[in-house]
Amino acid sequence: MKTERGIEPVEVFAGTAVQASLVKSLLENAEIEAYLKDEFTGVLYPWHSSPGGVGAVKVFVSSVDQVKAKMVVDEYESNLKKE
Repeated sequence: MKTERGIEPVEVFAGTAVQASLVKSLLENAEIEAYLKDEFTGVLYPWHSSPGGVGAVKVFVSSVDQVKAKMVVDEYESNLKKE
């Protein structure tokens, strides 16, 4: 889906419903608009939503914010590895 300006939605994260909601919140705190895709599937059938796998809840941002969003997501994922 492209618009006249070449701006399109870009997936920056996929995970469980809880993880995706947290990432969306982190992005919004960084002043990046984001939305979730397949969030109802992740809530109704959580055993089907594996992080990044089949049935995962996906986080999308505008292609304009992709680089900044990737930095936020990378920081989130690196903090998970430290635990």
